[in-house]
Amino acid sequence: MGLLLLTVQAHTRSLKPPTCVLEDGIASCREDEGGKAVMLFAGLYIVALGVGGIKGSLAPHGAEQYDETTQLGRKQRSAFFNYYVFCLSCGALIAVTFVVWIEDNKGWQWGFGISTATILLSIPIFLLGSPFYRNKIPTGSPLTTIFKVLTAAIFNTCKSKNSSNAVTEVHSSPTCSNESRDEGNSNVKEKVPSQKPTEDIKFLNRALRNNPAYPIVQCTVKEVEEVKIVVKIFPIFMSTIMLNCCLAQLSTFSVQQAATMNTKLGSLKVPPASLPVFPVIFILILAPVYNHVIIPFARKVTKSEMGITHLQRIGTGLILSIVAMAVAALVEIKRKRVAVNSGLVNSSEPLPITFLWVALQYLFLGSADLFTLAGMMEFFFTDAPLSMRSLATSLSWASLAMGYYFSTVLVSIVNNITSTYRHTPWLFGSNLNHYHLERFYWLMCILGGLNFLHFLFWAARYKYRSTGP
Repeated sequence: MGLLLLTVQAHTRSLKPPTCVLEDGIASCREDEGGKAVMLFAGLYIVALGVGGIKGSLAPHGAEQYDETTQLGRKQRSAFFNYYVFCLSCGALIAVTFVVWIEDNKGWQWGFGISTATILLSIPIFLLGSPFYRNKIPTGSPLTTIFKVLTAAIFNTCKSKNSSNAVTEVHSSPTCSNESRDEGNSNVKEKVPSQKPTEDIKFLNRALRNNPAYPIVQCTVKEVEEVKIVVKIFPIFMSTIMLNCCLAQLSTFSVQQAATMNTKLGSLKVPPASLPVFPVIFILILAPVYNHVIIPFARKVTKSEMGITHLQRIGTGLILSIVAMAVAALVEIKRKRVAVNSGLVNSSEPLPITFLWVALQYLFLGSADLFTLAGMMEFFFTDAPLSMRSLATSLSWASLAMGYYFSTVLVSIVNNITSTYRHTPWLFGSNLNHYHLERFYWLMCILGGLNFLHFLFWAARYKYRSTGP
């Protein structure tokens, strides 16, 4: 629906903004307003809503098709997450090459139209598998459970402050630790927590109390233990935000760097905006290599089913992102040295240095994205309770969004601080050669290192849930 709105607006002349007018060589454009602006932003936000729904549910739905009670099923599920990222990269490759070319040469309506037709085609293809899908019947929102347990724990803590017997009675779950249950039609068995709550995160155990003042917040041991799992996952999730902050540089400063360099490959001139094709290509190459070479080798060496654990994979991605920022800083130092030696610091002419130097940071960041994104999705899916798997898997995309927002905030903070003490912001102005971008990259490298230590602190203490039958 969102793409259809954008296609109609891009095609209909009366719904477009006024054409820009050249005045003394400067383009003067008037912003959209009124109904046109409403239609534009409605289309964009509906697309965002749809993409959020797809990314939040498609990965866990696909992973649930495999039998996790068997070793083969778990291996196939791990491969699924790798190829899920691979397929996302295939779509991105088409988007940043073919669709962008169509938009530049034929018009925006054709680009939006192709995207609309592709989504429409995907619906019947997806529905063809309906008779064969293993579906999990919804049993309520996991957010309700989380909110109820936290509310009960806080309320019971406040009520018990004047009592010498804070939590003497607990409401036992009707199930036992050696039982298993089926969730809907998925036939996936989950070990149910025992009647006695664990000693981890004791604060949440205060949610367990017979005859509470408000029965609506009465919790079972099972609900409390599920929320504990989510709380334990949360620090790992927070550790991945910095990685996505580094990824945000791919579509901002890295493109600006390339725009000042020689972007010719032989007789072909590559638009700087097409540079994101490099990490996409690296992922397309690395995903099959990882799945068919690295993982089998790791399984032989470690003699374990996983070969490389989820947290090891996320940690590898974090290290690669730190290396990428260090490489980016060194490349920027080299680029500015070339600008000074060539006398082109204040010139808009391309520098006599190939843009392929920037591709080095794309190589490391693309590899980091593959390791961390697929690792995050599989980690959140396998370690979350059955009723919270979609929510937990969606944290991967929440991390991406928060990383991009944090990047914007970080740039603003750096500019505000440096403008106060040096009168010239590091990252402001029309000439990139006057920026101190290399210092910003070194700052990102330091922050990434501190974030990695934070990740190690929690990863070393994390205990995986059993995935065996």
